[in-house]
Amino acid sequence: MSAKVFFNNSCSICRFEINHYKKIADSSLEWIDITNNNEALKLTGKSKSELLRRVHLINDDKLFCGAEAFIIIWSKMPKYRILSKILRLKIFFYFFHYSYELVAYFLFLKNKNMLK
Repeated sequence: MSAKVFFNNSCSICRFEINHYKKIADSSLEWIDITNNNEALKLTGKSKSELLRRVHLINDDKLFCGAEAFIIIWSKMPKYRILSKILRLKIFFYFFHYSYELVAYFLFLKNKNMLK
């Protein structure tokens, strides 16, 4: 069963990063652009604003967002598996989570015109 990754393809920075992952990921990840995608809203139960604010992932019928989602994404890619193991450790996760939230917030501000 594949994990579903919900990302903002209209954000140039998000698109650049996800395109990198698409090149190295196997079929265990399904990439879903949230841009004008009502199905993504239904699948996640999140608003458009919430989906724009952070990356989301459905894995084993559970919804994850932000840093937790990235750790799962990376755990499914051999090239990033060690990073996912390191960032799972509580002390590193704390810093990763807050760093991600800061960057994601500024990307959200950059792309919030999509809410109109």
